[in-house]
Amino acid sequence: MMRVTLISVGTVKESYLQQALQEYRKRLSAFCRLQEIELREARIADEDDPEQVRRALEVEGEQILSRIPAGSYRIALCVEGTQYDSPALAALLERGAGHSGKLTLIIGSSHGLSDTVKAACDCRLSVSKMTFPHQLMRVILLEGLYRSFTITAGKKYHK
Repeated sequence: MMRVTLISVGTVKESYLQQALQEYRKRLSAFCRLQEIELREARIADEDDPEQVRRALEVEGEQILSRIPAGSYRIALCVEGTQYDSPALAALLERGAGHSGKLTLIIGSSHGLSDTVKAACDCRLSVSKMTFPHQLMRVILLEGLYRSFTITAGKKYHK
């Protein structure tokens, strides 16, 4: 069974998002072993100071890189990434995990991901040209993973 690691910076506090995440965790359990790693967002005194933001992203980046499982196909979620329709994403995930059976998807903080993390990844994925809160992106990503697995398995979920 494929191993999927989701590394995300920041916590999900809203109960309705927690419920959605729990539902997709349950659905995904038929297709993969999901491990979620939640990292603390670095504190920034002045959100308008680009240097403070850059330093915070580097601190978060070091934490992220230290938690990526060895041999894993690494996907960074970022605005400059490639957008895929659902069948193409399913194919990408299947190809990516093909060698080791391990995928790692990375969601950054509200400030994004460091260039170091992006450079260390095998693929950059953009879910949409729109911006979403990173807490909601976790739900969207788990739904996309579930949809991808159902496509690969030939199930009827994807219409």
